[in-house]
Amino acid sequence: MKKEKQEIITFKVPESLGDALRGLPNRSEFIRTAVVTALDNVCPLCRGAGVIMPHQREHWDTFLMDHHIEECRSCNAVLLICDRDTGLKREKD
Repeated sequence: MKKEKQEIITFKVPESLGDALRGLPNRSEFIRTAVVTALDNVCPLCRGAGVIMPHQREHWDTFLMDHHIEECRSCNAVLLICDRDTGLKREKD
């Protein structure tokens, strides 16, 4: 089996983060795992940008016609609830 080619990527961090990373037995593996985990958890709507663009907003508004957002009472996670399942229909603002 051919081994995947490795690429070196460098980035700046605050001194305090550098100090914390220096204490790890395998910094590279820790950072790789953290990056992969973060990429697996990127918001599917904004793709990690933290904002949605105007054209995305139009689609989001259409989506919200049959869905709403609730907060989980036990873990406080944000949930998307399909109103079609409950028979609810929301008016577009």
